[in-house]
Amino acid sequence: MSDFASDKDVLIQELLQERDEMFQELSRLRKIDNGVLNTLESKNQKLEVVVAQKDQQIHKLTDQLAWFRHKLFGSRGEKYIAEDPNQRKIDWGGLDVLPEEKVAIEDAEKELIAYERRKPNKEKKKAVRQPLPDHLRREVEVIEPEGVQDNWVCIGVEATEILEHKPGEIYVRRIERPKYVVKQAATAEGNTINQDAEETPAIRIAPMPLLPLPRSNVGSSLLAELMMNKYCYHLPFYRQIAMLKLVGVRLPASTVNGWFQGSGDLLRALYFRLKEIVLESDYIQVDESTIPVINNEKHKASKAYLWMVRSVIHNLVFFHYDKGSRAQKVVVDILKDYQGAIQTDGYQAYSIYEHKQGVLLLGCWAHARRKFSESLQEDKAGAEYALAQIAKLYQVEEMATDQELDFEQRAELRKRLAYPIMCAFEKWIEAYYPKTLPGGRINKALGYTYNLFMRLSRYHLDGRYLPDNNLAENAIRPLAVGRKGYLFCGNHDAAENAAIMYSLLGCCKASDVNPREWLTDVFAKIPSYNSNYDLDLVDLLPHNWKKSNPCQSFSENSN
Repeated sequence: MSDFASDKDVLIQELLQERDEMFQELSRLRKIDNGVLNTLESKNQKLEVVVAQKDQQIHKLTDQLAWFRHKLFGSRGEKYIAEDPNQRKIDWGGLDVLPEEKVAIEDAEKELIAYERRKPNKEKKKAVRQPLPDHLRREVEVIEPEGVQDNWVCIGVEATEILEHKPGEIYVRRIERPKYVVKQAATAEGNTINQDAEETPAIRIAPMPLLPLPRSNVGSSLLAELMMNKYCYHLPFYRQIAMLKLVGVRLPASTVNGWFQGSGDLLRALYFRLKEIVLESDYIQVDESTIPVINNEKHKASKAYLWMVRSVIHNLVFFHYDKGSRAQKVVVDILKDYQGAIQTDGYQAYSIYEHKQGVLLLGCWAHARRKFSESLQEDKAGAEYALAQIAKLYQVEEMATDQELDFEQRAELRKRLAYPIMCAFEKWIEAYYPKTLPGGRINKALGYTYNLFMRLSRYHLDGRYLPDNNLAENAIRPLAVGRKGYLFCGNHDAAENAAIMYSLLGCCKASDVNPREWLTDVFAKIPSYNSNYDLDLVDLLPHNWKKSNPCQSFSENSN
């Protein structure tokens, strides 16, 4: 019995030992398995991170490729809103004058005074004027002095030859001014007396008519042709010089550049008068665009900016150049005294006018629509929905146009139809934004639209206001086309003169005025206006000039 108990204890000990060994082996294997699993999980997590980064990069590159394809081959078309739509009016309790404006005014006055004091008087080498070619047709214009009498004897002719232009022909305008000497009559005693005594000189000659550029042999028609070809048809001066050379007229580049500078000086007062009229309007559109200007210190062309201001109601436009700057201080200086509505894109420089007394800031739906159009390849469903909502707003405009509604009726239609659409659209943007990929195009489009929604929705306040800034961009288009032709401006002065030309010729296009006829007439008349302050330069602006001068339209001339 005792042996059996002893064997049983031994068996139990062996079983326990075996079970302990098995448990230890199982624990060891489990540790190995856990280590392998942890390693695999760690590697899997790293691979997931890498795959996510690759997916994000692929998504970004795919988006960029779609955007470039759209640009190259695609079509070129393009905060909670309060319940009361009338709550978006001008904040008349805002600041009277912005601190930035006061600083800008003082700086401008100091700069003008300093400029006049340090104005350089450089002596430039004068080009030797060559006689005009003999083979050119001469149109002789004889100007007789007033009160020619039989006892006057012609003793010579003062001849001045002016180079003129007609479409397809270069000719010379020859101004001949006969000179007369007064005969002395004999008295009964045999002495001679002067009939006019000492009241009149012995030699009579007609005064020289005013020419566009004094001490120059260029006529108004040729000046008009050169400026029109460059700023309407984007032909650089060197190409025009080559074209004139083909008909036997050789003009140095320095001479033509001098004519350009003189034309800018001649039209500068008219340009300032245009600027005053545009800023007297109560609804303007503002935009800016690049223009390359040579930087003599860096010896290369630097990117500069021209600012454009357009009066929507009067259909007038002017360009402003301030050393090529795009800084906020430039637009603050331009609009320092402006009161009314300002329509712009989303450039941050305009945000200051959200708090300006007497100013209402409007947005541009075309810019918002453009960003959603660029997002179609990334998020088709979201972008299409947004574009559909914007299309509804333009449908309201089409309806108002078809019904020939006046401004007041159009505003009421917008409040009734467009305003609810905008309310719902803003709420959708707020809900959909968190679902989009951060940094993606649809994400940026939603953020852009939502941040500017107050500006975008204000156009319903007045039937005169437009939903977008497209007409302003159309006014800038000649600048974009022109810089591809002449590439750059030689200096800041040339860029300022370009702004003058683009402003006045842009008004010609807006008023459907033939720029050749207008420039020719204005170059001939403006010396009289600049010397006689009783005359108002506003009469020479294209929209007023057209009323008293029947002319071929700009569109007919362009075609």
